[in-house]
Amino acid sequence: MRLDKGRFKNVLLILNIIGPGLIAAAAGDDAGGITTYASVGASYGYKMLWGIFLMTFSLCVAQEMCARMGAVTGKGLASLIREQFGVKWTFFAMLTLMIANITLIISEFAGIAASMELFHISKYISVPIIAVIIWLIIIKGNYSSAEKFFLALSITLLSYIAAAFIVRPGWGDVLKNMTMPTIEMNRHFIQLFIGMAGTTIAPWMQFFLQSSVVDKGITIKHYKYERLDAYTGAILANLIAFFIIVTTAVTLHTAGITINTAADAALSLKPLAGEYAYILFGAGLFGASVMSASVLPLSTSYVICEAFGWESGLDNEFYEAPIFYSLYTALIIIGAGVITLFKVNLIDVMLISQVVNGILVPIILIFIIKLINNKELMGDYINSKPFNIIAWLTTIFIILLTVLLLYFTLS
Repeated sequence: MRLDKGRFKNVLLILNIIGPGLIAAAAGDDAGGITTYASVGASYGYKMLWGIFLMTFSLCVAQEMCARMGAVTGKGLASLIREQFGVKWTFFAMLTLMIANITLIISEFAGIAASMELFHISKYISVPIIAVIIWLIIIKGNYSSAEKFFLALSITLLSYIAAAFIVRPGWGDVLKNMTMPTIEMNRHFIQLFIGMAGTTIAPWMQFFLQSSVVDKGITIKHYKYERLDAYTGAILANLIAFFIIVTTAVTLHTAGITINTAADAALSLKPLAGEYAYILFGAGLFGASVMSASVLPLSTSYVICEAFGWESGLDNEFYEAPIFYSLYTALIIIGAGVITLFKVNLIDVMLISQVVNGILVPIILIFIIKLINNKELMGDYINSKPFNIIAWLTTIFIILLTVLLLYFTLS
């Protein structure tokens, strides 16, 4: 049997290009994301599954647009915002993103601490050790080695799929709620829905994806493979979110149990679904937290450096991009330091950060839509009509939810 060299070469090329989309989307299923999805399932059962189903299309479109911009222009999203919209809008976007990202970075180290404490390992041991490991991987490695590390960690998210099948949901009810939208007109439902949107289509994910495409050197020549990467990452990440909601809906919602953290969800699963579900949920939380504790500071460093024209990129040495690496180091120290030195109840911080992300989503999407439809910038690679429709509908829907949240908050 002869080996098809052309086909084998294409497979190798795909494997070489794939990564930015998978990593960006998978990192969105972080400690804060897992807490949000678990809260959705525990509080409302299957009622928000239709939302995560529709958001899959929105995330696919958002990720594809950013990956395409990176491949066509060779520039990150922050750089394009600065060039096309000016310093004031760039400063506004960067300030909001920085505030949201710092709270998220702290929550990732809280997730590391909580997941290790499930297995009786103190945060005073786990957090400093993990912080040093992820710092060394970025500082001493390059883009290729960091990407392999992130992809390996993303495999741990598959544990949530196994956990969902262990609890044996009623798949008929699941399908019904996926296709029949339900909205409860109260503050908690709307806030949680916006938080779900914020963690599903997180603004930092789009910045990270586009920067990674540029850093990896992907051009429009091989873009069809990167597009596959962007779509695959979005679908897999939302599939994980779907199974987290299903797992907690079957167990915690049915038992009337509310949760404060993702670790609470794991602990509550133990008597309801058994030891295996508990271990799988805890392992998933650890892997997701370590991955996002690495990616989020990296994404923030990319964005800030691009926005202000400073050198960035993992293939640079420390002396070639000192601000980029110093900012990454500072964010790791802040995240690990807050969790190690202080006793912090982060459920409110985590959920608020997801809501802030949700409110920021339409702002960033408007920037992206304007940029992707700029003929001078994108040439023949501007958006198709269906892509614009999905992007604008997502933007308008989240704005309407934000207005509703403001109304319920003030009334």
